[in-house]
Amino acid sequence: MNDSVDFAFLDSGTGGIPYMLSLHEKLPAATCVYLGDTEHFPYGEKSGEQVTECASEAIQKIIDLWNPKAIVVACNTISVTALDSLRARFSSLPIIGTVPAIKVAAGVTRNKKIGLLATTATVNHPYCKKLVEEFASECQVFNRADPKLIEFVEKNYFNATEEERLGAVKEAADFFKKNDCDTVILGCTHFTHIAEEMRKACGSGITVVDSRDGVSNQAIRKIHEENENSTSTVKKSSIKNLTFFVTKADEKEISEYKTLCENVKIPWGGVIYS
Repeated sequence: MNDSVDFAFLDSGTGGIPYMLSLHEKLPAATCVYLGDTEHFPYGEKSGEQVTECASEAIQKIIDLWNPKAIVVACNTISVTALDSLRARFSSLPIIGTVPAIKVAAGVTRNKKIGLLATTATVNHPYCKKLVEEFASECQVFNRADPKLIEFVEKNYFNATEEERLGAVKEAADFFKKNDCDTVILGCTHFTHIAEEMRKACGSGITVVDSRDGVSNQAIRKIHEENENSTSTVKKSSIKNLTFFVTKADEKEISEYKTLCENVKIPWGGVIYS
């Protein structure tokens, strides 16, 4: 018997933590661990080949360390770029992806003008355009790639003042207000950290949505299927539930990650070196 966790979460940094917490809220008995592949942050500015290779290395590391029953790729860029390749490479392991909540946005918009805030790779990817065609063909979608805001969330957000946080999202909020959007999709998991700031900056006339509920619900369905079909017995991992690890960090970054963990009440696991 091997140690095992139920779910391992993967992102290039801290973006997927709200997704892990959403799943934990719905299924508290599940054991989860999180790896931020900070050595390769940001994924959103890499080529498709680079994204696939970095994500593959990270998943192999996760399997070797924690033997998860399922992996949640809590990153839109990895999901739209590499999910098929990752599922083919790790075919025995359920991999749940995260894609922009375009279907959700199309269902709530009133004026059919939707904003998508994401990485450069996500807004330009054919898969994202396919989602728009499939679920929001009657809507105008205003794309905004914002690597600067992603950098702020990963490097500065957790020690920033409320004024600094609102200042960081202002340019994006102004872009969507200028284009008369009544719904904005947070299409990068990093932006779930700034959801409340986006709501304040956008104002009450704009609905801000993300894919946390959909991803956590799908992950729970998958794990239930796996438990029903499995006849093997595994021992639960000794890792504390919801522990957050990264692949690279200097002293300043470690201090910021510890602050984040304290704020959201999850254990800091440290740096996993190659």
